[in-house]
Amino acid sequence: MITFRARSTLTVTVIGTTQTLAWASSYYLPAVLADPIAAGLGVPKALFFGCFSASLLLQAALGPMIGRAIDRHGGRDVLVLSNLVLAAGLVWLALAQGPVGLAGAWVLLGIGMALGLYDSAFATLTALYGLEARAPITGITLIAGFASTVGWPLSALLDQNLGWRGACLGWAALNLFVCLPMNRLLIPRPAGLVQSAAVEGAAPAPANGMVVLAFVFGAVGFFTGAMAAHLPRLFELAGASAAAAIAAAALMGPAQVAARLFEFGVLQRLHPLVSTRLALLMHPLGAAILGAFGGPAASVFALLHGAGNGLLTISRGTLPLALFGPAGYGRRTGIIVMPARVTAAAAPLLFGLLLDSMGTGALVISAGLGLAALAALALLRVQPVAARI
Repeated sequence: MITFRARSTLTVTVIGTTQTLAWASSYYLPAVLADPIAAGLGVPKALFFGCFSASLLLQAALGPMIGRAIDRHGGRDVLVLSNLVLAAGLVWLALAQGPVGLAGAWVLLGIGMALGLYDSAFATLTALYGLEARAPITGITLIAGFASTVGWPLSALLDQNLGWRGACLGWAALNLFVCLPMNRLLIPRPAGLVQSAAVEGAAPAPANGMVVLAFVFGAVGFFTGAMAAHLPRLFELAGASAAAAIAAAALMGPAQVAARLFEFGVLQRLHPLVSTRLALLMHPLGAAILGAFGGPAASVFALLHGAGNGLLTISRGTLPLALFGPAGYGRRTGIIVMPARVTAAAAPLLFGLLLDSMGTGALVISAGLGLAALAALALLRVQPVAARI
C-alpha cells in the first residue's frame, strides 16, 4: 500500500507539473503574446483569436479518438506525443511570417492541446488507477491550477528579453526538454491487473447519462469561457474602476485552488454529484450578488465563480468516472466534453456581443445556463459503482 501511494504521488506530481507547463505554453499563451504576435505578423488581433478558437474546435473533433487510444494503451505515449506536437506548433509559430503560418501553427497547437491537456491526463490516471482515480485527478488540478500564475509572468519575461518569437521557442524547449522526459520516464504503463479490475468494476451507463453530462458541461464551457475572456470588462460595466476590476478578477485563481483543496480534503468523501451541484450554484449566486450590488461586489463574484470553476474542472473528470465506471472512460469523456469545447470556443465572441447589447444583463444568460445545468443533473440516476469512489 505504501508503495502504491508513493508511486501514485510521484505520478500525480509528474503529470501535474507537465500539465502546468502544457497549459501555460498553449491555452494561456494568447493572453500575453496575442498583441505582440499580431503586431509582428501584421495581422488583426481578431484573426489571431479566430485561429485560437479554431484550435479549440479541433480539440472537440479529436477528443473521442484520443480517449479511445488511451483506453487501449494507456496515456503515457499520448502525453509524450503531445509534448512533441506542442513543441512543433510553437516552433512553427516562432517562424511564422503571415496569416497562413499563424493558422498552421494553431492547427498543430490545437492537436497538441487535444493530446495533452486535462481530458487526456484524466484518462491517463483512470487507466492507471481505475475507480481510485478521483484523488489523483484532484491532485493534478491542484498543481496545474497555477498554470496561468506561472505561464503569464514567464511569457511576459521571455517576450521582454527575447521577443515573442524567442518566447515561443523557449516554451517549445520546455516541452521538449522538461515535459517530454518526465512524461516518458516517470509515468508508468497501466498494469494488466488494474485494467482488468477497472473493467470488472464498471457499471451500466445511466440511460440518458451521456446526453445530460454533455449538456451540463456544454453549459459550463460557455460561462467559464465567457468569464475567462471578459471578466475585467464585466466588472467595469458593473461600476468597478479599471484597477479594481483587474484586482478582483485576479482573485479567481486563488479561489479555484482553495475550492480544489476543499474537494481534496472534504468533498471527496461524498459522491461527485454533490460537488458538481454545489459548483453549479456558484456562478448564478455570484451573478445575483453582482447584479444587486454592482462594482463593489466584483470580488465576491470572482471568488464564487472561481470556486465553482475550480470544482467543475474536477467534476469533468470525476463525475463520468463515478457514473459510468472506468471501462471506456477516455472515449466516453471525449464525447461528453465535445459540446464544452465548442461552447468554450464560441463564448468569447458571443458573450462579448451580449455585453455590447445588454451590459451586465448578459449575466442573466450565463446564470440561466448554470441553473439549467443544475436542473439537468436531477435527471441522472446514480449507479452502484459510484459508491466505491
